[in-house]
Amino acid sequence: MLRIGHGFDVHAFAEGRRLVLGGVDVPCERGLAGHSDADVLAHALMDALLGAMRAGDIGKLFPDTDPAYEGADSLVLMSHVAKLARERGFAIQDVDCTVAAQAPKLAPYREQMRERMAAALGVPVEHVGVKATTTERLGFVGREEGMAAWAVALLDDGR
Repeated sequence: MLRIGHGFDVHAFAEGRRLVLGGVDVPCERGLAGHSDADVLAHALMDALLGAMRAGDIGKLFPDTDPAYEGADSLVLMSHVAKLARERGFAIQDVDCTVAAQAPKLAPYREQMRERMAAALGVPVEHVGVKATTTERLGFVGREEGMAAWAVALLDDGR
């Protein structure tokens, strides 16, 4: 049986942090605020996977009240989510993600993001889509206050 999941995440910009998106360090004067590495793209994708499994969300699995996850590498957490999917009998068939950022430009890093997330998921890179968009200067993203990301995931349990 096929299962779909949808994920969404937002993070505000913060001074003195590195910007990590899809496991890639993106050169930027500011990073994103968060308990872990604040990888908004990876977080949205993990929520999509967990949603398809009906396994809650990343806040339930990796609570920001747990010091073990402070500064955590989101791709390590993503590998854990992929392992959980396999343990529950699911194969990750396809994922697609969109990150909204007014700046910096993300196109030069898109393929590296796809490769890193595919490796964390244990799937071929062809099964991972990553797109970037601006919000035409509208809203908190347009004012460069933060970033947002959406993701969908298609899982198959073989039934």
